[in-house]
Amino acid sequence: MSQTGRPKKLVLAVIDSLKPEMLDRALAEGRAPALRAVMERGTYVRDCVSCYPSVTPVASSSITTGAPVDRHHIPSMNWYHRGEHRYVEYGSSMQASRAFGIRRSLYDTVYNMNMAHLSRATPTVYEGLEDAGFRTACTTYLIYRGRTRHKLAEDGIYPAIARAAQFTHAVYGPTELFYADLFASRRTPCRSMLGRPGLRDQHTGCVGSYLVENDLFDFLLFSLPDNDTYSHRYGPYAQVSSIAAADRELERIMHAGGGPERFLDEHAVIVMSDHSQTSIEERVNLSDALGGWEVLLPGENPNDGAEIAVCPAARSAMVYALDPEKREEVAERVARDLRKVDGLDMVVRLAGEEAAVWSPRGELRFAPGGELEDLRGRTWSVEGDLDTLELEIEDGRMTSDTYPDPLGRLWASLTCPNSGDVLTNAKPGQEFVDWGGTDHVGGGSHGSLHRGDSLGVLLFAGTEPARDAAPAQWSIEDVTPMVLNHFQVGS
Repeated sequence: MSQTGRPKKLVLAVIDSLKPEMLDRALAEGRAPALRAVMERGTYVRDCVSCYPSVTPVASSSITTGAPVDRHHIPSMNWYHRGEHRYVEYGSSMQASRAFGIRRSLYDTVYNMNMAHLSRATPTVYEGLEDAGFRTACTTYLIYRGRTRHKLAEDGIYPAIARAAQFTHAVYGPTELFYADLFASRRTPCRSMLGRPGLRDQHTGCVGSYLVENDLFDFLLFSLPDNDTYSHRYGPYAQVSSIAAADRELERIMHAGGGPERFLDEHAVIVMSDHSQTSIEERVNLSDALGGWEVLLPGENPNDGAEIAVCPAARSAMVYALDPEKREEVAERVARDLRKVDGLDMVVRLAGEEAAVWSPRGELRFAPGGELEDLRGRTWSVEGDLDTLELEIEDGRMTSDTYPDPLGRLWASLTCPNSGDVLTNAKPGQEFVDWGGTDHVGGGSHGSLHRGDSLGVLLFAGTEPARDAAPAQWSIEDVTPMVLNHFQVGS
C-alpha cells in the first residue's frame, strides 16, 4: 500500500523473449541496473512457463486475461478460421503478411484479434481494473482491449496512411492507449515510426515517462518487444545488448518518477517474459512435407478441392481438416503421415475424450482427471510410454524437465475451439518455414512445448500473489490474478 492507503501504482513490463540465462548474464555484466534494482527488492522466478504454442499472440492473450488458450481463443500466430473459411495471419513475417494480403493481415492484428477473435467471455486485466474504477494504460501491445473508446489519431503521416487504407474504426482499450502511431489517447512528443523494430522500446519509454510524469495511470502495461526481433535475427545468446536496451527504457521511467529508489517506493513492478527463444539451424516446410494432400494455399477458396489447411507458427504448427464430416478421419491420417516427416518432435491430436501424443520416443494418451497430479494441482490419467513426453512420476506427482507443464498446455491448445485438429512441434534447432517462405535459420525462434522456448523470467517487487496462491510451477497465466489481487479487485 502507498502512504495514502491506496494500492501502489503498478507497472507490468513485458520484455518479449527474455531468456533467464541472458538476464543473468546482463546482470552479471552490469548491463541491467534497473532490473537489478527491482530484483534487489523483490522475487526472481527463472522458470515461469509460457503457453502453448509459445508464440506472442497466444502469450499476450494469456498474460492479459490470466486464462489458457482454450478460454481466450487466440490459438496461434497463423490459424484457420473455420467460421469464415480463411487463414488468419498475425504477422509471422512481412512476407507471410504479403502472402495473405498486407491489409487483411494488419486488420486481423490491429482490430480483429482484440475485437473479434479474443473471447468476450474472458475479461482482460484492463477491463477488470477499469470496472473497479482504476486508471489503466498500455503502450503498443497485441492485446489492449478495455472499456474506453479511442478514435484513430488525427495527427501525423501514419494515421493518414491508415485512413487511406480504410483503417478508420475506433477501438476499445485501456484508459490511456498508445498503439504505434495509430491510437494515442493524448498528444505526446513520442513517435514509433508505426512500430518499426528497434524503435518500439524507445517509443514505450517515451510514452511511459510521459504517463509517469503526469500521473496518468494506476496500472501500466509497459511493452518492450525489441528483444524478440533482435533475438530472431542474432540468436537468443546475443540478448545481452537488447536486454540492456530494454533496461534503459525501464530506467527512463524510473528517472521520470524521481529515480529508482523513489520510483520503487511509489510503484510496484512486475517484469516478465512472454516466452523464450532457442537457436535455429534448419527449416522444415510442412506444406511440402504433406505433399500427398491437397493443401489450401493463401488466397485460395477452400471449396475448390483443398483437404487441409496448414498453419506454421515458428517452432509449432497446426493442421486443420477442411471437411467437418471427415474431421476425425483426416486428423488420424495426417497425424500418421506427420510421423514420417524429418524434424518433428511430436504429433498430437484428440482421439475421442483423450489426447494422443506421438514422439520418436514413444506414444501415450492422457485425459483430465485421474490419480496423477501435476505441479499446478491438476489431475490426469496417463496411459502409454512416459518417455514420449519425458515424464517422471514420484509419489503421485508428475513432472517433465524437458517439457514444462506438458499435459496442461497441450490439453488447453487441443480443446481451444479455434485450434487445428493436429498439433506438431519442430525438434530443437529446427523451425517451420512460414507461408511467406521466411525462417530464422542462423538466429532464434520459439513456439514449441520445449523448455528452451517455454521457460521465461518473472520478477516482481512491491506486490505478491494472494496468500497461499503461489504455485509450485509459475505460469504467465498467474500475472493478471496477481495484478487484480494487488488492487484488491475480485477478492
